[in-house]
Amino acid sequence: MSTLATDGRPEPLVVRSREIEDPGALLALLPPTSDALAWVHGGDGIVGWGRAASYSPDGDDRFDAADDWWAEVVDASVVRDEVELPGSGLVAFGSFTFADGPGSVLTVPEVVVGRRDGRCWVTTIGLSLGPSPALSTSTPTDPSGTLFADEPGRRDDWAATVEAAVRRIQSGELDKVVLARSVDAAFEEPLDVRSPLARLASAYPSCWTFHVDGFFGSTPEMLVRLQGGLVTSRVLAGTIRRTGDDARDLSLAASLARSSKDLEEHEYAVRSVADALAPHCTGMNVPESPFVLHLPNVMHLATDVTGVLRDDAGVLALVASLHPSAAVGGTPTADAVRVIAEIEQLDRGRYAGPVGWIGASGDGEWGIGLRSAQVAPDGRGARLFAGCGIVADSSPADELAEADAKLIPVRDALA
Repeated sequence: MSTLATDGRPEPLVVRSREIEDPGALLALLPPTSDALAWVHGGDGIVGWGRAASYSPDGDDRFDAADDWWAEVVDASVVRDEVELPGSGLVAFGSFTFADGPGSVLTVPEVVVGRRDGRCWVTTIGLSLGPSPALSTSTPTDPSGTLFADEPGRRDDWAATVEAAVRRIQSGELDKVVLARSVDAAFEEPLDVRSPLARLASAYPSCWTFHVDGFFGSTPEMLVRLQGGLVTSRVLAGTIRRTGDDARDLSLAASLARSSKDLEEHEYAVRSVADALAPHCTGMNVPESPFVLHLPNVMHLATDVTGVLRDDAGVLALVASLHPSAAVGGTPTADAVRVIAEIEQLDRGRYAGPVGWIGASGDGEWGIGLRSAQVAPDGRGARLFAGCGIVADSSPADELAEADAKLIPVRDALA
């Protein structure tokens, strides 16, 4: 839905943000409703609910169409922002599909609650300025009787797909392709998504925990952040599973940092991000070597690419330039996306697509929808996703083990 005036333009929205006392855990404020929205990192972030306006673009111009719609919403709105922090004022949460099909959405909530650097606020958005809502918490219902479908035949089929990808890479058709695999979950009762969100945020505070329109997860990868002219992108590629033994994990981290296969995969991903941002940025900083990012279940090779915005692009324009990066598509990108469509045999939906938020200024934060799941419309099922970067010397058994490790966060959150 998109709230429209009689001339087809968005209805004017009245927006007010005011500072409040710390309300506690942001996710605990979400009501038990399917239109709950979340973007939380280490306790900070924004959550929202209600639907003041929304827009669902599709096709290969979906980012441009969303950017145009958002500009119209901003132009038509009256904003009183007494906080003036990233995430206050008029904001929209969004999630975009990996490919060009339908399913992308931008949603302007009716209520937003945020926290950043010790300051908290509430924003109300609507056709008129109403009273600030009374904030309260409620306990989510944990999933019950969860069953996961990951049969041996399904695993074997995915390993065979990896083998097919390796053959095409070794033939010189492309350098790298990222293949996704899925696991289905079924629940006895409709899922209360607030429960897995709370579990993910608690277990993975250094990741960005999100929920938009039934798509939820906890991603370690910031596709792009734009704040006050500073552009930041965190690139992850190259993964090894943790053992739980600190000494062993330190040794594994060292081996990951020396792995030619993982370094090659990481180099492709960093180069694709730097090349995509270069037309928009000056003073870019692209570190020569990655660092090892330690998460509770895995370790990644990581590089933070930064730059200063040179043009008037908003964050959605940067998202459009970056997606899909080599980290989720492959290299060369066009060839990798074609191979994915030919051999993956999976509708990714919004998995590995951009997810995040945009503010009225055009600033915002957008991650890559990894370590994620899509809830079925009736709430009684979900499809979990994970992916692996395949290069010439990839081993199907190793890639399957890596995908299993990446599925752990959401599997545990739903168990």
